[in-house]
Amino acid sequence: MAPRARTAPGKPAATPTVVDAHVPVSRDAGRISTHGDVISSSLSRSRPSGTADLAVDEDKDESVKMGLGSRSGRGDLLTAAVRPASAASVGSAAVQERLGQLVGLFKDRTERRKDRLLDPDESEGRESPAASPPPPPPPGEDETEGPAVGKEEEEALLLFHLLGRPVQIPKRLAVPKWLRAVAEFRFPSSIDPFTDLVYVLWLFLVVAAWNWNVWLIPVRWAFPYQTPENLHLWLLVDYACDLIYITDILVFQPRLQFVRRGDIVCDRKAMQENYMTTDRFKMDVISLFPMEILYYWTGVTSLLRFPRLLKYHVFFEFNDRMEAVMKKAYIYRVIRTSTYLLYSLHVNACLFYWGSDYQGLGSTKWVYDGNGNAYVRCYYFAVKTLITIGGLPDPTTVFEICFQLVNYFVGVFAFSIMIGQMRDVVGAATAGENYYRACVDGTAKYMNSYEIPKAVRNRIKTWYDYTWKSQGMLDEQELLLQLPAKMRLDIAVDVNYSIVSKVALFQGCDRQMVFDMLTRLKSVVYLPGDFVCKKGEIGREMYIIKQGEVQVVGGPDLGTVFVTIRAGSVFGEISLLAGGGGNRRTANVKAHGFANLFILDKKDLAEILVHYPESQKLLRKKAKTMLTKDDEKPREKGSGKDPPQLIPVPPDTPRMFKAAMRVTARAGLAGTLAKLEKSCGPPRRTPPPSPLPAGHSSVIATTSPTEGEELLYARAAATGDREAEKREVEEDAE
Repeated sequence: MAPRARTAPGKPAATPTVVDAHVPVSRDAGRISTHGDVISSSLSRSRPSGTADLAVDEDKDESVKMGLGSRSGRGDLLTAAVRPASAASVGSAAVQERLGQLVGLFKDRTERRKDRLLDPDESEGRESPAASPPPPPPPGEDETEGPAVGKEEEEALLLFHLLGRPVQIPKRLAVPKWLRAVAEFRFPSSIDPFTDLVYVLWLFLVVAAWNWNVWLIPVRWAFPYQTPENLHLWLLVDYACDLIYITDILVFQPRLQFVRRGDIVCDRKAMQENYMTTDRFKMDVISLFPMEILYYWTGVTSLLRFPRLLKYHVFFEFNDRMEAVMKKAYIYRVIRTSTYLLYSLHVNACLFYWGSDYQGLGSTKWVYDGNGNAYVRCYYFAVKTLITIGGLPDPTTVFEICFQLVNYFVGVFAFSIMIGQMRDVVGAATAGENYYRACVDGTAKYMNSYEIPKAVRNRIKTWYDYTWKSQGMLDEQELLLQLPAKMRLDIAVDVNYSIVSKVALFQGCDRQMVFDMLTRLKSVVYLPGDFVCKKGEIGREMYIIKQGEVQVVGGPDLGTVFVTIRAGSVFGEISLLAGGGGNRRTANVKAHGFANLFILDKKDLAEILVHYPESQKLLRKKAKTMLTKDDEKPREKGSGKDPPQLIPVPPDTPRMFKAAMRVTARAGLAGTLAKLEKSCGPPRRTPPPSPLPAGHSSVIATTSPTEGEELLYARAAATGDREAEKREVEEDAE
């Protein structure tokens, strides 16, 4: 509550303003007096918009209860508001205006509370009424807010004295985003060694530490590059590499996932136990064996760090991960093989300098004379020795001869291995191109042997060239056949599903049926001007345009373009289901430029639909609807041709045959044959013997058409001993 406005004794009462008016309301007849409980006009001043409404409502409730308790309705309050002001209140007009505003706020509050009780959800969405503009703060309030703001600023700053001078720094410094991301990073509980890129980067750091030891331990041992002046730098890098080794053993390796009985194990304890049971853990521990303790007796000798080289398995693991990540892995293989050769030359250069120092620098023509850069001169000697270029001085001592013989043998052996590896790497990198060249050469030889026209040869060569450049292979199916069926399906879905899902014919079909269909699609490249299909041909495939454009052409010379079909469109889908002549092509379609199409064969679709009868019914229904729509225009023109039937209807029975059947049904087969015998005469040839037993004959009759069926049956009846009489006549004749 704001303090009450008081008048100093002996001074006239100042006229109160609207801003700071305090209106006490007494209970006697609702008159306004200068004493009692007050209704503060600053209820909503300096309130947040979200809480101002409720705060104003609560304060108003209190004011109404205390100042207007004797009045039973709002009419009394209004009556009190319009009564003439007392002598003690100056500026009653302003006070009455303020009371009118309060009454309006009371009404709005009552309506809002009523709405909340009836429908809480609806009332929450309504906007709160606009609050009256907050009055300016009193003079005393500015003085109180100023120190509060200053206090907050002082709390945001950290004050301390430096060299007797006060220094202020902000408590909350602006932290960069990258530093915040590093601080918020949490190390994963398990790491996938095959797909985690962070693990590959860590392997690169470990391999760098391993290469430091592999390359520089021989140099520091043979050449005089490690001196007391720079010894601290060498040791600093050595121990930094050791720290990387330790971090790899304690942090990364125990978190690597592994496979146990087909399951990927991610349990922390199980991963630690698995790592500790492997040979890699043993080699990692041996590689950190602290042989530096012997520095106390031998001095700082780099050869005592040779156990660090036993962490070689991390190098080969990094090679495998790099080949899996890189798009052109053969480039890395070439670099790695070249590095093998350079390292062998590096070791030989170190050994040559050690041998020269053992014999004495410049003591003979064969050893290093000590002039120039020692490492470069010795490396040059190693290159000439291992590659057997020649031009070297002849060794004179037994040590020099033995050293040179070992150099020659190792050089020939190592260099032959390097050449063989390089040949394998280059051969693997160019295997696909070699296969392509072999196919082109074989096709060219075949065309030359049969004297194929030059135009056809050029088109075939163009097809080979474009297919190889666009796909990188001649047949995608050969590559996919090497993969399991599940992986082939995954690749087919990623590549082709976005196109096939747009085909209206297959929308609504079983999703698995569409997936099975994706694996049957075949990619074919058409050259500019090639006809994909011609009018009147039997349609056995559906075409999906993967890349390029095709045109529907017509006219006398097939030069009129009716429509151009672009990538993502489909044509020929009706031919997959239509029968009874409906699978004939109705237009000429040719490629406009190079076109890469997916082809779905009718036979493949039929094999798939056997397992999806509901999808088969849906496809037949859609195909019939599409055929009916396509046939409406020819019917309007008076062509009179019926649309092709999906299920062929058997042809009608000829009229002549129907009449013969009706006569036979009435007279019976025996009567019909008797009439024919009377009109044409008896047959001249003897009928063949009956297959029935002796004494039996067969009579063929047809049922009456009134019985609803035309069924032939055979009935055997006894006819006497005709065959026996015939045999007796033949015996008498003899």
